[in-house]
Amino acid sequence: MPNSTPLISIIVPVYNAEDYLRYCVDSILRQSYTNLEVILVDDGAKDSSPAICDEYAAQDSRITVIHQENGGIAKAQNAGLDAARGEYIAFADNDDILDRCNIEYLLHALQNTGADMSKARWRQFGVSQLDEVAQEAQVGAEAPGAITVFEHPLAAYQTVFCKSLRLIGDKLGRNTEARYFNEANWCRLYKRELWDEIRFPEGMYAQDTAIAGKLYVRMKKVADIDVNLYNWLQRPDSVTHKKRDFSFHHDHVTAAADNFRLCLEHGVIPMRSYYTLVSEFYAEISAPNFQDSASQQQHKIDKNKVDKLTGQLPTGVRYQCAIVRRIRLMEKYVYDKKIKNMQ
Repeated sequence: MPNSTPLISIIVPVYNAEDYLRYCVDSILRQSYTNLEVILVDDGAKDSSPAICDEYAAQDSRITVIHQENGGIAKAQNAGLDAARGEYIAFADNDDILDRCNIEYLLHALQNTGADMSKARWRQFGVSQLDEVAQEAQVGAEAPGAITVFEHPLAAYQTVFCKSLRLIGDKLGRNTEARYFNEANWCRLYKRELWDEIRFPEGMYAQDTAIAGKLYVRMKKVADIDVNLYNWLQRPDSVTHKKRDFSFHHDHVTAAADNFRLCLEHGVIPMRSYYTLVSEFYAEISAPNFQDSASQQQHKIDKNKVDKLTGQLPTGVRYQCAIVRRIRLMEKYVYDKKIKNMQ
């Protein structure tokens, strides 16, 4: 019999989030499920975030604070994983807000299906909506009516990612939306053993993409619940919205290439990895430092990598990946216009 109230570790990397951190931590401490270990990893923040973390730790024994020199989100996430004692692992970004029932519903889905990971839906919101969203999250979402369980998560991750195609799949009764998930680590609950000997690569962007395939290969089943349990803040000063330098795009090319190879090894069509690999390769040209000699040389190396990998796909599959990429690029254009203008 599984432990009905296992310890769950929630890892929160913290960096210069003084204006939003309390919203995040309060939403975690107010969870309807209370047997939590909250690990706040201060990644050398320069504002009052470290003091806020210590303040919360003094008030609630469930909180552990780790202070370290700035090393990036991957280093902070790894520090949290190394310190975690929970039977299950969850992550949250330091400016996002969890629904009050987030952990309760995700744990219920895991324990009732025997899945390796459970996931729920999320929504984006702007800075002007912080108080409104925080109040809604404190009320808690209604319990989901059903749990969808699917196998072969690596294949789902790679092939179910275009919004328009997911909508068509749902209209055809295939429940496609339930099989969609990306490489983000939040709004999920993982069995602890999935992370054994897996850590985020430090010192690079795309740290979540880089380990996505390795995680999904280990999973046999994923449970999805059709309810919004996570609120993702859209900030104009975040990495998502800033002009990106060459290394950002190159790191995504590297991560996508690793996932591409993994898919070929496991007989999975690397549709999402094709999209990321090719799109980020072309995006390197738009980087403000593309004219640097080092960037130019790396771009040539990346071109050989892209050509070699995509050349391993059968002609029909390659055309299919290219078509889906075009669809996704159109969706992304609309998405960016809407999301990046949130206030």
